[in-house]
Amino acid sequence: MDNLWLNYHHLYYFYKIVEEGGVNKAAQALRLSQSTLSAQLKTLEDNLGARLFEREGRSLRLTESGEIALGYAEEIFRQGDALRSWFSGNEAGEADVVRIGALSPLSKNLQFEMIRPLIMEGPAKVQVVESDFADLTDRLRRHRLDLLISNIPSGGVESGVETHLLGEMPMYLVGRPPFKIPKKPFPEWLTDIPIFVPTSQTFARADFDALLVRAGITPLIRAEVDDMALLRLLALSGAGLALVPEIGVKFELEEKKLLRIEKLPGVTERFYALTPKNKKLDGALLTLIQRGEEVLRPRGKKR
Repeated sequence: MDNLWLNYHHLYYFYKIVEEGGVNKAAQALRLSQSTLSAQLKTLEDNLGARLFEREGRSLRLTESGEIALGYAEEIFRQGDALRSWFSGNEAGEADVVRIGALSPLSKNLQFEMIRPLIMEGPAKVQVVESDFADLTDRLRRHRLDLLISNIPSGGVESGVETHLLGEMPMYLVGRPPFKIPKKPFPEWLTDIPIFVPTSQTFARADFDALLVRAGITPLIRAEVDDMALLRLLALSGAGLALVPEIGVKFELEEKKLLRIEKLPGVTERFYALTPKNKKLDGALLTLIQRGEEVLRPRGKKR
């Protein structure tokens, strides 16, 4: 490549085209001719070696490369605004923004424990977005998120997303006191007990189902829920037992509002931090990952 440096004027023109919704409006906002702006965009695409837009009728649509470029452009110009703010007399400037995704069903306790160091110590500003796995991994690939907290791994580096195992936790059947286990061995005593379980998309549910199939037990499943908060509330209702990782009901266990009825052998929930491919892990991202590992580390086990 002839140009070993990035022309940030060209990148800004690209950014404005996206922001204004097209070349015509961006040219007006920048007080440039359409032909000049189109030429500058073409130069940027040549420099990057990728097309950033595809034409759909009279409008432009970002390509996958364009989505990635936009993510970087937004970060670059946000940092530029912070730099300008600093030297214009606002010493605090604007805090770095760490964009975190979290699967909607995921334990809020885990999310809280992971982001707490950033909130308490700063100076990073945290944005947390909840959605489904497909949407959040798509945002990661397009560099619209910095990290995703998940209980589902990615499809591998080739998917544009890298997976970092934070740890795993045993799964428990928990219930509201008082609860007396029937005088049968586990898992036979589960036969007539109403239970609330995660949906089948989780590894923990697959492990649980396999455990019961091996034992020849057909459980009395009253609800399949993909939201940890709702599983916790169902357990608190006293209407049955809920299958949850310990961290999902941490405070209720500490306050004796719920009891650990049974630790399920071989049934665990695994948690991951997903990041965009080749993203450098430092600063806030490293703090998040290390905190997640600490929270999920077995009790009494130190590095």
